[in-house]
Amino acid sequence: MSSPNPVEALGLVKRYGSLAAVDHVDLTVERGDVYGFLGPNGAGKTTTLRMLLGLIRPDEGGARLFGRDPQHELPEALDGVAGFVETPYFYPYLSGRKNLELLAAFDRNGGEARIDELLELVDLAKRADTRVGGYSQGMRQRLGVAASLLRDPRLLLLDEPTNGLDPGGMRDMRHLVVRLSGEGITVLLSSHLLAEVEEICNRVAIIRTGRIVYEGTLADLRASARSNRYRLRTTDDTQARQVLLEHSEAHDVILGGDELTFDASESEVAAISRDLVGHGLGITALVPEELSLESLFFELTEDKPEEAA
Repeated sequence: MSSPNPVEALGLVKRYGSLAAVDHVDLTVERGDVYGFLGPNGAGKTTTLRMLLGLIRPDEGGARLFGRDPQHELPEALDGVAGFVETPYFYPYLSGRKNLELLAAFDRNGGEARIDELLELVDLAKRADTRVGGYSQGMRQRLGVAASLLRDPRLLLLDEPTNGLDPGGMRDMRHLVVRLSGEGITVLLSSHLLAEVEEICNRVAIIRTGRIVYEGTLADLRASARSNRYRLRTTDDTQARQVLLEHSEAHDVILGGDELTFDASESEVAAISRDLVGHGLGITALVPEELSLESLFFELTEDKPEEAA
């Protein structure tokens, strides 16, 4: 039998009064994934992570970490699991190194021997002996990753790990996540930043007002962004516009700048191109227009007018 997946959640529900913060969420994170849990702030990402780690109890549904229930099988369910939810907290009057030493002593799994290596890995070696109270938020985020790695985890859960980082720090954090994945660690990363998820994740779940509106590969998400709109450039765009307006299979024809755009099915485009050539026009470009992932993300996560009403 194959070993259980690092994360499996089925029908997770968490209510606060009449508000369903998490509404029947299903997730499956497979071994080796860098799995992006994507959604706007307040969509339910952090509450879901808290239930996965056994920090709060779901009202319905359940979860498994490597086949174990974090609600009923602690601490065994967290064996090989590490990470942080929201901002990681440390003793501000102790140095970064002392905080890691204390955590390693609590865990008793030999993490003390890796402290120098981990401080170097998260670019804190030069500030290791500075009190954490003097750290920036970004430095605390990086120290949180180092603390998580003390456990030598097989599954790493990171909640908005680039919060508080400048662009260079965000880039370095992404490179670190990719490196950790290359070392065999499965990563579940929550974020409200599409670019972050797009750059480093292979699979993604998009959550909106507590509900999953998409789960799958980024490749499939990109494929779903394709539309029936085409961009056209010809040797005479003004004449081409007239031809398209007279063509029953071309819709919503717009001439803007140095190109035309119009709606048509793939089979109709072949007939349209023949018609353009038949009118003596040369086609210099005819390509399908794809929605950007950003546009698709907003389409999936933003309230539509009728829903807002």
